Amino acid sequence: MSVVEDRVLTQDVFEELARSAIRAEEALRLEFVNGKLGVKAVPDGDHGRIVAWLTQICMQSDPSRWLFGEQGIRIESYRKGNARPDASLAPIDAFVGHGEWASPDDVLMVVEVTSYDEDTDRRVRVEKPRAYAETGIPVYLLIDRDSCEVKVHSEPDGVRYEQVVTVPYGKTVTLPGPVGIELDTEPLKNWTR
Repeated sequence: MSVVEDRVLTQDVFEELARSAIRAEEALRLEFVNGKLGVKAVPDGDHGRIVAWLTQICMQSDPSRWLFGEQGIRIESYRKGNARPDASLAPIDAFVGHGEWASPDDVLMVVEVTSYDEDTDRRVRVEKPRAYAETGIPVYLLIDRDSCEVKVHSEPDGVRYEQVVTVPYGKTVTLPGPVGIELDTEPLKNWTR
């Protein structure tokens, strides 16, 4: 009888696996959050429209920043995870010279828009808020198409976000500093099933 050793997936091995997966299947996007390998759902048209809407708002607010779609960032304590948020707000040159997985140091806000897949609840409502807070990203914006709510997480303490403000679609919510944007969520009603 042989004993199989438990093997831990390292960040280097994950990054090579993710590069190989993209080459093999363009629609396959992997993440490594909370020590778990995950597959990120391919966004639908409404999902893309929500990100485009938010991009316009961010650009009008401050043209020196950009809402980068799908930029891979290293997350969690000691950068032991890899996430591909739907969007990351950062200074326009923040990711210049970085590869597929960039440092989160200049990221002001990460955005996730829920997808209609089975692990959305665990991934974007539980694991990612914790991972982004551990990383110190100032704001995590969750646009939840299941509950028709917007959740703004802020004030990361290294373990969790101390402030979470939840509003239903149709209300205005403040994206606190360093983002500093008032967000009228009424248009989101048009892009949710």
